[in-house]
Amino acid sequence: MSLLNADEASKPQILVITGISGAGRSTAANTLEDEGWYVVDNIPPQMLESLAELVKKSPETMPKLAVGIDVRARRLLSDLPAAINKLRASDVNFSMLFLDASDKDIIARYEAQRRPHPLQQGGMVADAIAREREIFSELRDAADYVIDTSGYNVHQLAKKIRETYAPDNERLMRITVMSFGFKYGTPTDAHYMADMRFIPNPHWVPDLRPHTGKDAPVRDYVFGQAGTEEFIENYIRALRPVIEGYRREGKLYATFAIGCTGGKHRSVAVSEEIARRLEQLDDVIINIRHRDMGRE
Repeated sequence: MSLLNADEASKPQILVITGISGAGRSTAANTLEDEGWYVVDNIPPQMLESLAELVKKSPETMPKLAVGIDVRARRLLSDLPAAINKLRASDVNFSMLFLDASDKDIIARYEAQRRPHPLQQGGMVADAIAREREIFSELRDAADYVIDTSGYNVHQLAKKIRETYAPDNERLMRITVMSFGFKYGTPTDAHYMADMRFIPNPHWVPDLRPHTGKDAPVRDYVFGQAGTEEFIENYIRALRPVIEGYRREGKLYATFAIGCTGGKHRSVAVSEEIARRLEQLDDVIINIRHRDMGRE
């Protein structure tokens, strides 16, 4: 469901994200940032008008602006209704999202994070939530859209935000296929790692040693070995449900690391072929990186 009609969507958009602490404001902001929105967190309400002018002057570079406002700005919140009224009367597509949740859910989230509520000040979380609800009561009534996140996990909330504010964005999975050499250490940012050292090492073939896995002689040697093609077929087959699962969970970035001893021959040749085959999948962007090629 999108909240925007065609005319509204063509205007620069400003969205204020606010609500009860612990209801998911940070998750909403991070999701919008991933969807291409420019996100500013916890600014004074008095700055909203200035930001609106900036958006109107630069609609191409900043067509969508999300502004997070929470209870930390409570001494300035009295100026927020006037700022909102000005934005509603201006030539921008302005809206306000209010995130809420049951007291039970908010208390459970704070207990899980082991962090105090902004208004707790050594007291009970329930009392802090009650004070915050009083502060935000009028703001909740003025919101264009209220999402009750009770029972939501972060993935479910992120999906709800995307469906509401970025329904037409392509859900492209960005995959990095990385070759590396084990002797230089394993990559810390890899989601899946494979070891090509079961393939005979071209390093010990004098004519192949100066070449890399991107060169035809090494590539032909690697793919001429028993087990190479079988491994790649099975590896691609195993990655398909992983990629689809990541996409369903809103995880759109992944790194698959392919290693050999020095990161020059076997891992490079196999990474190039895996990247080529993954490019045939729908809605993926493939980036290939040879971390250690050239280090020897």
